[in-house]
Amino acid sequence: MAAGNAPGFLKPFPHFATHAIHTGQKPEQWSSWAVVPPITLSTIFKQRAPGDEEEYKYTRFGNPNRHVLEKVVSALDGAEYCLAYSSGMAAILNICHLLKTGDTIICMDEVYEGTRELFDKVKEEFNLKVVYVDCRDPKELEKKIKEHPSTRLVWLESPTNPVLTVIDIQACAEVAHRHRGVLVAVDNSFMSPYFQRPLALGADICMSSATKYINGHSDVLLGLVSVNKKCLYERLNYLQRTLGAVPSPFDCFLCNRGLKTLHIRMKLHFHNGLAVAKFLESHPSVEKVIYPGLSSHPQYEVVKRQCTGVSGMVSFYINGNKGNAIAFLEKLEVFTLGFSLGGFESLAEHPYTMTHNNMPDDVKERLGITDTLIRLSVGLEDEKDLVDDLQQALKAAFA
Repeated sequence: MAAGNAPGFLKPFPHFATHAIHTGQKPEQWSSWAVVPPITLSTIFKQRAPGDEEEYKYTRFGNPNRHVLEKVVSALDGAEYCLAYSSGMAAILNICHLLKTGDTIICMDEVYEGTRELFDKVKEEFNLKVVYVDCRDPKELEKKIKEHPSTRLVWLESPTNPVLTVIDIQACAEVAHRHRGVLVAVDNSFMSPYFQRPLALGADICMSSATKYINGHSDVLLGLVSVNKKCLYERLNYLQRTLGAVPSPFDCFLCNRGLKTLHIRMKLHFHNGLAVAKFLESHPSVEKVIYPGLSSHPQYEVVKRQCTGVSGMVSFYINGNKGNAIAFLEKLEVFTLGFSLGGFESLAEHPYTMTHNNMPDDVKERLGITDTLIRLSVGLEDEKDLVDDLQQALKAAFA
């Protein structure tokens, strides 16, 4: 079984499970001494005296459930600080508010479509520049930063959505930090902190859509941002409070509960993802498989150098045409056709017409997002059932 100490990858981050279960969870902090942090739904907290403020006063400024979640995630990300937001997109928008008119964002060209749409919108409405670049080659990133001295943010995503390109985070961070005032942010949603820690690789900001693997149960919408620099944390904390894009106490409670099993789930996601990828790679109806855990992946050596393993995200090109791809998706029984990823259930989607539908056709073509590309989020079901489902759907797609 592919698991924590997978051959060739980094060793597992020490004390990960213990941090997930215990950091920020001490029962003594509650008057009831509850082992499970209670849900604090109150928006208002009593103060002892005028001008004598308590730790909590108004839930937009701070809430016990949010702070518990932020404490434990900071430990999992290997960070000094963490902030929780109402969604991953809310977290990205807050990061954008670190910038000012005339600043430049350099973003890798293959990125989540929601991120691209947001960057293009803020470019128009807030007079920012956005430049897209292929960050597989750090020299290209260096070139773009020199061409745009107003660069203040480099946005990376690794692995990328949906073609699973892997970026050498450390190399890109080293390039960016040669230029004063440039922050490096990494979307870590596809890996989770169990398999990858961008801050340890030189990034300034680690952003995760906790909706995905961290919560892992497809029932919470939440974003997380981890940083090490106090000055950066203070700026983001101010934006978190004033813009108000904070998660509910109940969502924080659920996410805190979900991440207690993150280390167990990710090992099985890796195991099942690798099994599915190997099956697809050997199937005659499949043109090409993209999985960072396969030696055939073009950045496999980078993956081994910066990750402790790989998640359950698998993409592949089916032989034939769009009709075959759609037929395959419609015949799946264990895999569910749907958006999102990272839950315990297996999902399948057609990026060309679903998650990346709004992307211009020329950009899709350049990035390899064709109408025969299929993205799988391999869940925690029995390996044989997953493989059998793919087998029957592939057969039906060409019947």
